[in-house]
Amino acid sequence: MVKVLFVCLGNICRSPMAEAIFRKKVVEAGMEKSFVIDSAGTGDWHIGKRPHDGTLKILKDNKVDSTNMLARQVKKEDLKQFDYIIAMDAENLGNLNKMKGKDSAAEVRRLLDYIPEAKIVDVPDPYFTGNFEEVYELVEEACNELLTYIRKKQSL
Repeated sequence: MVKVLFVCLGNICRSPMAEAIFRKKVVEAGMEKSFVIDSAGTGDWHIGKRPHDGTLKILKDNKVDSTNMLARQVKKEDLKQFDYIIAMDAENLGNLNKMKGKDSAAEVRRLLDYIPEAKIVDVPDPYFTGNFEEVYELVEEACNELLTYIRKKQSL
């Protein structure tokens, strides 16, 4: 099983969007039995809450399932259990690297690192910008590239 965790600040906008989009891509590729996909936030403000209304709307508009998604906070054990931990921005990446112990073999990178020649490095936070469409498009493209990368690296 390939275990992928998407991480943002509060786990209500970017990371649940990435989780849902990536899950859909994995299902479309017929590989759902080969993956565990989850998301979490570095902060604890929204634990147990559904994704932001803007995230839910953009996912629904694009026919991406968001059933049973609830915010949670990333735990130190996640850094040992997941193979790929995908941060939405430099702040999330920094927080994850501080949590990562020497016993973690996880690949910890920003989502947009997987887009060759990306024009930006951080996924903007639509909680502050309100631009869920822009974020959806970035995450969609990056999830395509991430799945291609993982399939090649894991020989799937």
